[in-house]
Amino acid sequence: MNADELGGIARALVTDGKGILAADESSGTMGTRLEQVNVESTEETRRAYRQMLITTPGMDRFISGVILYDETIRQDAADGTPFTEVLRRQRMVPGIKVDTGAKPLAGSPSEKVTEGLDGLRERLADYRELGARFAKWRAVITIADDLPSRRCIEANAHALARYAALCQEGGLVPVVEPEVVMDGGHSIERCYEVTAETLHRVFHELSEQRVEPEHMLLKPNMVLSGKDCPRQAGVEEVAEATVRCMRATVPAAVPGVVFLSGGQSDELASAHLNAINGLGPQPWELSFSYGRALIAAALETWRGEEGNVDAAQRVFAHRASCNGAARCGIYSVDMERQPVA
Repeated sequence: MNADELGGIARALVTDGKGILAADESSGTMGTRLEQVNVESTEETRRAYRQMLITTPGMDRFISGVILYDETIRQDAADGTPFTEVLRRQRMVPGIKVDTGAKPLAGSPSEKVTEGLDGLRERLADYRELGARFAKWRAVITIADDLPSRRCIEANAHALARYAALCQEGGLVPVVEPEVVMDGGHSIERCYEVTAETLHRVFHELSEQRVEPEHMLLKPNMVLSGKDCPRQAGVEEVAEATVRCMRATVPAAVPGVVFLSGGQSDELASAHLNAINGLGPQPWELSFSYGRALIAAALETWRGEEGNVDAAQRVFAHRASCNGAARCGIYSVDMERQPVA
């Protein structure tokens, strides 16, 4: 794939009014979520759940691409159509999670470093053959009294950059996800400080590894108060701090920033994204790549029952439409009060 094609895919993923569905939970994480709605986690129940999501009528109006997991990208719909083909027929881009998870950082077990670089070149070639056109790698940065350490940020930034370089070499658009998690009692000011430091280091390493910013997307956290902080920043404060942090760290050549929801409630994730887009034009498209904030209500409605599929799809489509509106800065809480069609 040539550079123009990579750039075209990156821009398509952040087209106006659309964002990315992160349906890339590992089998273990998916098992936990299914257990919460009293569904046994098997390959078939996981397949049926993902099928319910990606066959939702009209989802392509608001969803540009879907991040899949290794198991899922190899699965078929009930009629035998590969999931990647189901997505392509709906004009959505198949993507794939390629890291193998965050593990304890040697010498600092309270911090994490993401693994998965061994054999990544070959796995990327396999995923591209299966139909993937973009990939995702997540790094986890924790805030505490003496964290994050500099070496944690550097180790994760270096891994993200090596992953991104391999993606571009292999013809996939890298989605670079350095997540400063919202767990903890830190202030929004502390979140800004750590997020800015992390992004500065990530883009330094990306440059060192000759990653072309025009052919990648950034998937960062929003700048938020820690979930245990006594003072929770308001929606407009979060939007202003987030955009200010992006403007201080993200090159204008990057086509888009697709924010993660990171444990926010469904409505708050939409409200924050809406306020961010309400601050006016920025150098990059500002969109979403949500997991739980898009699918939690649909999972609760589905509960493993075939008779609940239509209702669950309506719930998912409604959540996608709310975030599509937030992507354009036209979301309002009144949308939440509207009945699901």
